[in-house]
Amino acid sequence: MTSTDPADSAELAVRLSRELRHLVMLLRRAAAGQPVTSQQYAVLGSLEAGPRRMTDLAEEHGVQLPTMTVQINRLEDPGLVIRGGDPADARVRTVELTDGGRARLSAVRRARHDYLAGRLQELTPDERAAIAAALPALAALVRRT
Repeated sequence: MTSTDPADSAELAVRLSRELRHLVMLLRRAAAGQPVTSQQYAVLGSLEAGPRRMTDLAEEHGVQLPTMTVQINRLEDPGLVIRGGDPADARVRTVELTDGGRARLSAVRRARHDYLAGRLQELTPDERAAIAAALPALAALVRRT
C-alpha cells in the first residue's frame, strides 16, 4: 500500500479520527437539552450492566480516580447513582445505577437515537448501506482494544 491508498492504516486513522470526532460532536448536540453532560452519560452507560468499582470506571474512561470521583459525586447528588462497597474488601468502593439513573440514561439514549435516525434518513440508501456495512469492522476495531 502507498500513502495515497485510501486503506493505508496511517491515512485511514487520520480520516477515521476526524469523522469520529464530528460524529461525537453531533451526538453531543443531540443530547444538549438533557440534564446530564456527555461525560456523565458515558459513566451512566458504563454502569448499565451492574455495579462497578470506582477504579475500573476511571480506567475505562481514561481518567484519574479523583476525576471519576467528581463525576460520581455529580451523579450521586441528584440520585442517579449510589455508592456501595465490596463485602470481600472494605477498601473497594463500587457505584451502581439507581432507577432514576436508569431512566435518565434511557432518556438520553432515546434522544440521541431519535436525532441520529433523523440524520440517517437524510442520507441516500447507498450511504446508509455503506454505514451499515462498516459497522462490523468498527465493532472489531473496538473489540481489539
